Amino acid sequence: MNQEPLILDGKEFVMIAFFFWFAIGFMAGTVFASFFEWTLHRFFMHKPWKGFRYPFEKHALIHHHIFKADDTYHLVNEKDKKTIPMAWWNGPVLVALCQLPFLIWAFFTHKWGVLCGAAVACTVYFTAYEYMHWCMHLPKKRHVERSGIFYRLNGHHLLHHRYMQKNFNVVLPLADLLLGTLRLHAKFAFAQPQGPSVPNVQPKVKKLKRHSTV
Repeated sequence: MNQEPLILDGKEFVMIAFFFWFAIGFMAGTVFASFFEWTLHRFFMHKPWKGFRYPFEKHALIHHHIFKADDTYHLVNEKDKKTIPMAWWNGPVLVALCQLPFLIWAFFTHKWGVLCGAAVACTVYFTAYEYMHWCMHLPKKRHVERSGIFYRLNGHHLLHHRYMQKNFNVVLPLADLLLGTLRLHAKFAFAQPQGPSVPNVQPKVKKLKRHSTV
């Protein structure tokens, strides 16, 4: 029995094309967010930039002064809880800034699905950033804290508090990997915090080779 070929009408074709470019935008937005986070963290949050000191003061001077790589990695004083998250308006501003290259590209190509996908990806990315960063410094045995991904990212961020010029990513360490700032273990032993969601980031112990006496 011969089957008639599937023919899409104009609206169906437009919807399929939109979701195709939406998926492209979502993947591209996720990758871009990793590099955007890395750039913001390294060049603005750890050093003042031409008189623009707000991110540097809030992060390097306050956050890192309170939360170090020892037991103070977890919240000690309740009054310091407010220094864990960004200000409420930071998230929308960061998401909006992330959209600039996608907006320009969509404007000239008329592929608006890319912009929508990137907007969703960046919103999810920085929402995950805020929530995971909150859980890292204020653990309460939440469901997310039992996941293997959180466990590894928690160690990744702990090492950033030990080595502030390493491990700038919190959510997706792709930029750290590709730009040479990834650190998996400490150089030297230190008194790190303990907990079920905190991995051992101490230096790897090299196994000594046994020499045969025969």
